[in-house]
Amino acid sequence: MRFIIKFIASAAFLGYFPYIPGTAGTLMGIPIAIAFARMPSFLHFITLIGFFFASAWFSSLAEKIFKKKDAKEIVIDEVMGYLITMAYLPIYWPYIIGGFFLFRFFDIVKPYPAKFFDQKVKGGIGVVADDVVAGLYANLIMQIIKLIF
Repeated sequence: MRFIIKFIASAAFLGYFPYIPGTAGTLMGIPIAIAFARMPSFLHFITLIGFFFASAWFSSLAEKIFKKKDAKEIVIDEVMGYLITMAYLPIYWPYIIGGFFLFRFFDIVKPYPAKFFDQKVKGGIGVVADDVVAGLYANLIMQIIKLIF
């Protein structure tokens, strides 16, 4: 069971990538976002909600295994954040790449309330919530870009 938890929480072990585990983990979000984009809107929304709770649960279990809050190997939260970034956007390479870089920017900078969730909320919800906020900021900018262009 520990193997499965580590596998899922680390996004197929991408979280073990040296130096940039969060960036490597975000890459796992690309094929998943492409798959989610093919769903009807309501199913896409419900699936995102389910993925959020699953991510929080696996993150919480993984924290216990790693004995550390938001261990660097846990990158399922980056996958979740990227899925939020790409929600309801066209699946074209400029959007995929632009969303990737915007999400990584907001995930690293952690503008309010992301930093609050990162520092104050414990357990898996705290691990995932800051990435959801980063994804919302990135999605908002990408939606504006979509309207302009």
